[in-house]
Amino acid sequence: MNSMELQGIKGRRELKHEITKMDCYLLRNKLKHYMEVDPHAGKDGTYLIRSVYFDNFDNKVLTQKKEGYYERDKYRVRLYNDNTDVLNLEKKSKRNNLTFKQKCSMTAQEYERMRSGDIHWMEHDDRTLIRELFFHMNHFQLKPLTVVDYEREVFIYRYGNVRVTFDSSIKTSIRNNDLLNRNLSMVETDPDVVVLEVKFDEYLPIVIKQLLQIGDRRSCAYSKYQMSRMFG
Repeated sequence: MNSMELQGIKGRRELKHEITKMDCYLLRNKLKHYMEVDPHAGKDGTYLIRSVYFDNFDNKVLTQKKEGYYERDKYRVRLYNDNTDVLNLEKKSKRNNLTFKQKCSMTAQEYERMRSGDIHWMEHDDRTLIRELFFHMNHFQLKPLTVVDYEREVFIYRYGNVRVTFDSSIKTSIRNNDLLNRNLSMVETDPDVVVLEVKFDEYLPIVIKQLLQIGDRRSCAYSKYQMSRMFG
């Protein structure tokens, strides 16, 4: 059965689990014999991700996540390995049990204009996602709220288009949206927690499902944004 589409984007399935660093070590040593390491990763197999998440004064996005809405959207601006020359605006949508992701590139100057409240230029921008975000910033008072940093390790399995990610060292700026500041003060959320995410299309191959079997895993409905907001 084919996955449904949203605005021409094919939906994917996404499973999340909270695991320990020891679980991560054990899983990594199993997966590396069957899966490829992300070619975009550094020599140690990891890369750094920094995102700023959008929400409003009423915590609309956070509340919808906590209450498990079947239909919800989340906007963020993301960069990798402290490279402020390449930014992506991303929209992550949830429809029932499927996840949809859209993105477009943007400049550091454009983000700073958003951050300062200068958004009128967005209304007639050529990029659909920029125009969509303008609507939500204008009508629902969404704004960039919190920066989240973490270290990601990715394994890829071509059959089923599977990506297994380990996100660790998750830090929050506690309501500071200065995304481009490399010296931004960050607070670690929980140094012992690693978030395991498994993303795939219609099916998860049995070999990967078996490799991911470990004891005492806790399925977690919360996101890294939700984890960061526990601190403010």
